[in-house]
Amino acid sequence: MATKTELNQEFENCKGQLKSYLLRLTTNVEDAEDIVQETYLKASTNIDSFRGNSTLKTWLFSIGSNLAKDLLRSKKRWPENVTDICKEAAMNNRQFFGEMMQIRSTSEQGNFEIKEHISFCLTCVTKSLPLEQHLVLLLKEVYQFKAREIAEIIDNTEAMVKYYLHSARSKMIEIFDHRCALINKGGVCHQCTELNGIFNPKQNASEELAKIQMVRDAEKKSKEELFELRTEIMRSLDPFESEAAELQLHHLKHNHRVMNEYLKKK
Repeated sequence: MATKTELNQEFENCKGQLKSYLLRLTTNVEDAEDIVQETYLKASTNIDSFRGNSTLKTWLFSIGSNLAKDLLRSKKRWPENVTDICKEAAMNNRQFFGEMMQIRSTSEQGNFEIKEHISFCLTCVTKSLPLEQHLVLLLKEVYQFKAREIAEIIDNTEAMVKYYLHSARSKMIEIFDHRCALINKGGVCHQCTELNGIFNPKQNASEELAKIQMVRDAEKKSKEELFELRTEIMRSLDPFESEAAELQLHHLKHNHRVMNEYLKKK
């Protein structure tokens, strides 16, 4: 059992994490904010049903995850080459780049940092995973829930959680090994350095890359270890509060719109 006061306290404690988790699931600010509020209302209404079999934080994430699944279950998953599709659309959209440059020059959250784009890229590419794998990967690798807690959140067994996690990690490692030029010189995607050249023309991209452990250790680390460093970057950043938040959220809005239009044609 828990009191309304305890619920309110825990909700305030984990609200930021819950909101960023839901953003990374839905890739839509309005959806994330709506689900956060709906999560609280549902938890508050049903507080008497909480029996303490899990922590309040786990219970809140369970409610939020279920609401997100209800929203996303009928939607098509994004393709693995989402960044290519969205890049092509951006190249033909002067308004998009004009708005981005305005944010870059006027906003306190308008900085462009390559590590921020690494996290942004992971957010978009994980949308290609099956929904349950997507949830489990974020919950374990970014929000660091234990397998037992994740099983409670998604209402499944620990064995299935481990299966989903293994499948998700394997798929993401495969995708980034072939795509990301930061960790594989043969990678086809150079967006991090290209965007750095646009938004920070006086900044040396190689110097910025040298600050990122994932890039420094690319030749020494295994593919699995490099993926862990990628998720560590995502874990260290709050997409709503970072120095690049407004710039990246505007970019995410663009990608969300482009993918909605793209998938309607499929």
